[in-house]
Amino acid sequence: MSSVDITVLQNKLDLMEGLIPNSEAIKTSISKANVAWHLDHSLKVINAVVATMQNSDPALYEDNFSFIGKLLLKFRFFPRGKAKAPKYVTPPEVILEDAIILQLAEARAQIKTISSLDNNAYFKHPLFGNINKSRVVQFLEAHTNHHMKIVKSILK
Repeated sequence: MSSVDITVLQNKLDLMEGLIPNSEAIKTSISKANVAWHLDHSLKVINAVVATMQNSDPALYEDNFSFIGKLLLKFRFFPRGKAKAPKYVTPPEVILEDAIILQLAEARAQIKTISSLDNNAYFKHPLFGNINKSRVVQFLEAHTNHHMKIVKSILK
């Protein structure tokens, strides 16, 4: 089991926490969704990914990570408006600030468990293939960056 540096994710969570007061902000020219949606979605993804990895069977892991995935992770970049969030990480119609705060606390606890995961603990990404422990922090960083950039544009 290799140690994983989660500092970058901890910093993202701190950044998200600071954005909660702007939850209602929206700029439809940038995104149909408000700031709360992007915060809620990003936290749902972090929590779902880590939970899925915790419950995965490392013996079933196969390295089928796609070239496009490698490219996008290398640059920590996801293009805008290309993907649609799967149902289980789609925020509810009404997003309560308390729900964001709870998910934030859960995410802080979840990311601390990444280091103790088996190296081949993984989750299946619909476009990139299997993402294991060695790539999960990069993936979560890139995904969160993507949504925080949108939030920054909304708040400009």
